[in-house]
Amino acid sequence: MTEIPPADQGVPTTGDAGGVDGRLPTQGGDEADGRDHEAAYDVITTPVLVIGAGAAGARVAIELAESGLEPLVVGKRDYGDAHTTWAAGGINAALGSLDPEDNWPIHAADTLNEGHHLNDPEAVELTAKHMPDRIRELDEWGMSFARTDDGKINQRYFGAQSYRRTCFVGDRTGEVMLETLIDRAQALEIPYRENVMITRLLSDGTRVDGAVGFDMETGDGLLFRTDHVVLAAGGFSAAYRRHSSRDDENNGDAQALALEAGARLLDTEFVQFHPTGMVGERYGDEWDGRLVTEAVRGEGGRLYNAAGERFMERYSPDQMELDARDVVARAIAEEVREGRGTEHGGVYLDISHRDPEYIHERLPTMVDRFEGLGVDITAEPMEIGPTAHYTMGGVDIDFRTGETGVEGLYAVGEAVAGVHGANRLGGNSLAETVAIGKLVGDHVSEQVTAGDDAPTVTDGQRALAEREFRALADLAASDGNVAPRALLEDLGELLWNHAGILRDEEGLREGLERLAELRARTANLRVDGDRTSRSFEYAVDLSMSLIVAEVLLRTALERTESRGAHYRTDYPETDPAWRQNLIVTADESGLSLQRRGVAEPSEPVRAALEEGYELDYHHLE
Repeated sequence: MTEIPPADQGVPTTGDAGGVDGRLPTQGGDEADGRDHEAAYDVITTPVLVIGAGAAGARVAIELAESGLEPLVVGKRDYGDAHTTWAAGGINAALGSLDPEDNWPIHAADTLNEGHHLNDPEAVELTAKHMPDRIRELDEWGMSFARTDDGKINQRYFGAQSYRRTCFVGDRTGEVMLETLIDRAQALEIPYRENVMITRLLSDGTRVDGAVGFDMETGDGLLFRTDHVVLAAGGFSAAYRRHSSRDDENNGDAQALALEAGARLLDTEFVQFHPTGMVGERYGDEWDGRLVTEAVRGEGGRLYNAAGERFMERYSPDQMELDARDVVARAIAEEVREGRGTEHGGVYLDISHRDPEYIHERLPTMVDRFEGLGVDITAEPMEIGPTAHYTMGGVDIDFRTGETGVEGLYAVGEAVAGVHGANRLGGNSLAETVAIGKLVGDHVSEQVTAGDDAPTVTDGQRALAEREFRALADLAASDGNVAPRALLEDLGELLWNHAGILRDEEGLREGLERLAELRARTANLRVDGDRTSRSFEYAVDLSMSLIVAEVLLRTALERTESRGAHYRTDYPETDPAWRQNLIVTADESGLSLQRRGVAEPSEPVRAALEEGYELDYHHLE
């Protein structure tokens, strides 16, 4: 593989190995330097490879196993250590436990309204329809949902939802849900390999034959031979300087792998900035951007600026702190910009007016976290500010099947786009993972044939894999003077400053120029340690994030309107002509952008939209 080209050339071009050639930045290095430029590698055959071990990957694997197959799940971290655990506040389903008038069409209507009607209506309706059954299934599998006094699954308010629809386990819902799914997967004896990083899909642009990566503990290469690959590797919010993910996940792996394999990306300009991330200047770099769950506001938390004003009264007097996430995040950004923020560049979130016992019951994780930092949230406010949290954009799929248009390649979860449109409704991320995950698993199981259990490895497939292993060895031998972690940090600053909450043409174009400069610096990359080092891991992360960063900047520049999480100060109005999705493909000439119209919802959902349901925040007062 060759060096990453400058930003004005788009992503690297399609080569004879299929997908996008030349992604990994390499220094080259001589054989005489004594460093190993060839990696030993193992060949693993499986009927289905699931890349990503969060809720979406786990739910797909469970469905496959229940169909009689034995899929292999691989993840970059230990089993159970996935981004799902950071989804704390809850999971949506129109159960009607507290509000019997709620139903799936209203859930779908709320989702479409929050997504500013760029959502794929079929994806939204499939999620809303199936979620009551998925919640009951999780309950049967042992998930310890909070209960009402009469034993029903309890539900709370979440931002921009018409009714109390969000099921929860205190403020650790995602963690408990993933534990439940893993317990189910282990009961089914689903094989799992942890500490594995996938760096390329074996694809000719029309079909996949497997994947290539390495064991992060030994450094050895891994060739996974399969005719069915499911991408469930998350989003790309960690490419930003301030984000709610850990630095080693949500780096854009799924999107980069899919794009170079021949799949399409969709809606990549839409990045959700959660209104309430911890302000690092006060709590320390370790906590900078970490999520303060929306459950705090769902339980009545109030936002105040440094002058003590409850400022959401100016921006959203009806829905207040529980308006859509993009509205609240922009309001906070505006307060800070106009000088009404705290000395650390944030605002205050206060739940102390609620009874302390109630706070301990509903928000135990938040109580414990802030107590460890010297803040008693039952008596004083938390200092918070917006943080990059979720990416609505991702792989373009058929939501009934998970198909990507590349034969044998499927995708699910935050890796994909469609359910959330221009802005995600809080509580829908976990919902999508299990609702669509089951459907994808069911479809993939029907595609597996008898000969797929142990597919043969052809000489051509082995040659393509060995080419990737050589590129990884070259990358590990990079001996320049620029650390990968430093470039990742610079990339994060670039995106935060040029493609953040507030965007304009000048800033986006400057961002592309800066990206070209940053790419040029990869020619001097230095990897400290071998293929088991964090330095090498960061170098691979960088190769993924650079691709996604360019796609993000170019689509944000192309969309000349403001809609949902994409706010252009030079085009502040929503343009009806832009009710279209932006699709990104990669070919020999680089990136290509096309528009696609959005379908209309079904009659029941249209009726719910016309009825005009919306949250009455003052129920919480």
